Amino acid sequence: MEHRLLEYFIAVSEELHFTKAAENLGISQPTLSHQIRLLEDQLGTPLFHRSGKKIHLTQAGSVLLEHARRIFRELDQAKLVIGELAGLRRGRLRIGCSGNHLLIQSIISFHRQFPGIELSVVELATEETRDRLLSGQLDLGVVFLPLKDEQLVSLPLYKEELVVIVPIDHPLAESSSIKLHELALSPLVLFPPKFLARQMLDSACAEIGIQLSPVIELSTMESQCQMVAHHVGLSVVPKSYTATLRDSRLISIPIAEPSPHRSVGIVYRKDTYMDTAIQAFVQHLSSNLHAT
Repeated sequence: MEHRLLEYFIAVSEELHFTKAAENLGISQPTLSHQIRLLEDQLGTPLFHRSGKKIHLTQAGSVLLEHARRIFRELDQAKLVIGELAGLRRGRLRIGCSGNHLLIQSIISFHRQFPGIELSVVELATEETRDRLLSGQLDLGVVFLPLKDEQLVSLPLYKEELVVIVPIDHPLAESSSIKLHELALSPLVLFPPKFLARQMLDSACAEIGIQLSPVIELSTMESQCQMVAHHVGLSVVPKSYTATLRDSRLISIPIAEPSPHRSVGIVYRKDTYMDTAIQAFVQHLSSNLHAT
């Protein structure tokens, strides 16, 4: 079975759309369809159910996808080990995080020490980071813990708490802290429910018998704070984010006890080969985030 055919198969499996997959691969859609049919002929079974333009994996396709990803992951790991034996360093690190603000100082210091290594950082919900780690699309994650999965290793770094962002001229701006009951009485701009920061907040509210109903849900803290600055509502964000907040129209206020909090840490697959670049980046993260 050709390496190229597995690559094409994974591309179609991830997009579940032949045209999009072909565009990503830089080949024509008929060529891609022909290559998939060759693969199915070799295996003697269909890999996709086709219904017009819609497709989804057959049971055989799901089995092959799991093994194909494992094959490519093992090949990548082999290249890393061989590259280190040859005195080379990894060319790229793929990182998912629950807030890019957490990595700014680490990225700067790491880049100065390893200028030839490319960092690709994407802001994701914790569960999205977990899924991409397991599928081999990421090397490391910086997320809220615990993240329970027997295939992942977690390294706790520090405790994160949530704070309320309010306009400087808001009636609550002079408060030393804000109670969750007070928060429930205000218009709110919050993360969607899939984000653990939102889940932390909802869980704390549920414990005292209240439920928050945001007027707007946004996936980035920058956009949430812009809404607060325009008096759309109040927002709740991780305290670490406020160190990067440079908007004189806004102020952060602690949430009164019991304040929602959770550990932040590094996660990676147990079978990840810890090359020099990964070890160095983990060390940078540990040093910088422990100091926050």
